[in-house]
Amino acid sequence: MSNEAPRKFHILPSIINGGIAGIAGVTCVFPLDLIKTRLQNQQAGPDGEMMYKNIIDAFRKTYRAEGLFGMYRGSAVNIILVTPEKAVKLAGNDYFRCRLTTADGRLPLINQMFAGAFAGAFQIIVTTPMELLKIQMQDAGRIAAQARAKGQPVELPSTTSVIHKLLQERGILGLYRGLEATALRDVTFSALYFPLFAALNGLGPRRDDGSGEAVFWCSFLAGLTAGSATAFIVTPLDVIKTRLQLINKGIGEEEFSGIMDCAVKTFETEGLRAFFKGGLCRVMVIAPLFAIAQMVYFLGIGERICGIKH
Repeated sequence: MSNEAPRKFHILPSIINGGIAGIAGVTCVFPLDLIKTRLQNQQAGPDGEMMYKNIIDAFRKTYRAEGLFGMYRGSAVNIILVTPEKAVKLAGNDYFRCRLTTADGRLPLINQMFAGAFAGAFQIIVTTPMELLKIQMQDAGRIAAQARAKGQPVELPSTTSVIHKLLQERGILGLYRGLEATALRDVTFSALYFPLFAALNGLGPRRDDGSGEAVFWCSFLAGLTAGSATAFIVTPLDVIKTRLQLINKGIGEEEFSGIMDCAVKTFETEGLRAFFKGGLCRVMVIAPLFAIAQMVYFLGIGERICGIKH
């Protein structure tokens, strides 16, 4: 992990690679991400009942009520914004790794963690509004089902109506609801994920094209393994962020004023297990997402487009 050779950093192909990688990954795993959001946001009712018992139950009820297109509710805004988000995250990590490499070509573990943390900090500029809008769209079906069960009229929101309402009521800062929680999750995730990915990716065979990069299947497996481990570790932070960003709560569900308030109320009402709600689903989302993204990122499509030797 500490003997990387110094290399030149090219910003444009890295951004292109990150954008393509993000779109490819998100398109594949979005239905799982929707289920994860609904599992994390649901709270126990007065009698302790839950709308969804587990991942399979959530899949079945969502598909039955909303169909195939319902499984991709909110995907448009996610696919549009994931291009700059993944570009900043992946290219940013590459940039900071390049800058933090020592004069003798070494990249110590602590420098790798800082590189990942800086990349995670920069990405929240795009991630926070993207996640905020995505969560409203993804969870709308769950809230609508609750309302219908109580005999209440309900209208599913559109992405434009959510944006318009936020801007009208809170201005541009309304799109950054949950910024601190998003930063806590993404900085922690990136500081852990990227060094672990680099270590695993460095164990595999190299390509024979002179680039020094690992073969594509090695990058895929490294992303899968590092993504699985890191996603599970930061699941409690993801649960808190998801709950804080949800604007329209279900019937009888708690409101939260901040990170600590959310953590305390969740623990008091639902116990420690609540912080790992949707944990398996999150691993099933993040692991293939980053496996696909890292594999695509290292294919060097951006370098080919820009005419730069990979």
